[in-house]
Amino acid sequence: MASTSDIRKGAVIKNQNDLYVVVDFQHVNPGKGAAFVRTRMKSLANGKVIENTYKSGESLDIVSVQFQTMQYLYKTDGRYAFMNNQTYEQIEMDADLIGDDAKYLKEGLELVVGLYGERPVSVQLPKKIQYKVVEAPPAVKGDSASGNVTKEIVLENGLHIQAPIFIKEGEEILVNTETGDYSTRA
Repeated sequence: MASTSDIRKGAVIKNQNDLYVVVDFQHVNPGKGAAFVRTRMKSLANGKVIENTYKSGESLDIVSVQFQTMQYLYKTDGRYAFMNNQTYEQIEMDADLIGDDAKYLKEGLELVVGLYGERPVSVQLPKKIQYKVVEAPPAVKGDSASGNVTKEIVLENGLHIQAPIFIKEGEEILVNTETGDYSTRA
């Protein structure tokens, strides 16, 4: 048996004789009272999303998930396709299981996919991903004097982020996938 400290995004929990994958979680430590973990989980059987709260230290039945490094291929009809680089086997995953992480996907990106049996249940993105800047307005003299030291740029996968004014079109940059912020030049 596992405890609430083992709850992670992509973990599979057996709850009321059904398997649920953790889509989102939040550890809450209120000023008054005991700590708890608030979760959003999706049923693997019917796709129903539930919210559940667990008291800190409560024991849970977390099912083991196998993790494999895979390559992102493409998106079609709300499903994302991934390929195992060793066996060249392809799998598809629903967009709602990937959630907000989908905005960071680009063709050829290697990431870790969590599998329960043969079924994909989660993705783990690298902490930083390299992108090419396809659109960056030029810096204008006086921008830094006004305190405006960032500008909005567009990356190769269509992602819009704030970056320093010295970033130019065609450059390669790293983006932090945990915060969604510009990290550094590649």
